[in-house]
Amino acid sequence: MRHSPAKESTQDVSAGIRWTKLIRGTLVRRYKRFLAEIRLRDGRIITAHCPNSGSMRGCLEPGGKVFLSRSENPRRRYPYTWELIETPGSLVCVNTLIANRLVSKAITSRSVRSLSEYHLLRSEVQCSENSRLDLLLEASGGELCFVEIKSCTLVEDGVAYFPDAVTTRGRRHLIELQRQVTLGRRAVIFFLIQRADARVFRPADHIDPAYGAELRCAAQNLVEIQAYDVRLTPQEIELNSEIPWEL
Repeated sequence: MRHSPAKESTQDVSAGIRWTKLIRGTLVRRYKRFLAEIRLRDGRIITAHCPNSGSMRGCLEPGGKVFLSRSENPRRRYPYTWELIETPGSLVCVNTLIANRLVSKAITSRSVRSLSEYHLLRSEVQCSENSRLDLLLEASGGELCFVEIKSCTLVEDGVAYFPDAVTTRGRRHLIELQRQVTLGRRAVIFFLIQRADARVFRPADHIDPAYGAELRCAAQNLVEIQAYDVRLTPQEIELNSEIPWEL
């Protein structure tokens, strides 16, 4: 199964997210999943929060050039947050929390044409006793659309892959989206590729074949798949173009 959208870039800069000022550094190592040691330009090694629960395959090369934000909140144990890394193919946003913010902003600013009919947006919606989905959209006529957003940072030979580690939680989201379709709602799985060097999206069968199988099942059961890349600089990240996907 393949989907090849007409090539179209979003142009509304209001749909982007700007960083106030990012600090340059060099990656020493990531450890304990949510922490990373970064060498700053003055030689100091600091511990930064790593807001990414995946394997970060392809984004962990020691010596890689990274960009950090710094919080002024005195209660934070680790004021630095790892935001970006330079890879041979592209600058990459490794902060998975950015994905939901960026997609939500793009939808509300009507930058995603296929979702432009919706005027109300709610986040983190409880769908069942043990399941939440990222967004619930509502059109003026009362039509509902559930959207689950996935941050994708793994690109190999021009192919963007999700997931980069086995994810039973991700499979549960696909199952819930299919359930919403049976209830008469629209359901979308939205893959945000947080880099600019992908020509096509595919499920990572070589990493989590069960997720790939469930994604194919979801597509057959009328869950819509959308994949977008980004325009990315150390100053701003914006939604860019819808890219083809293959199952």
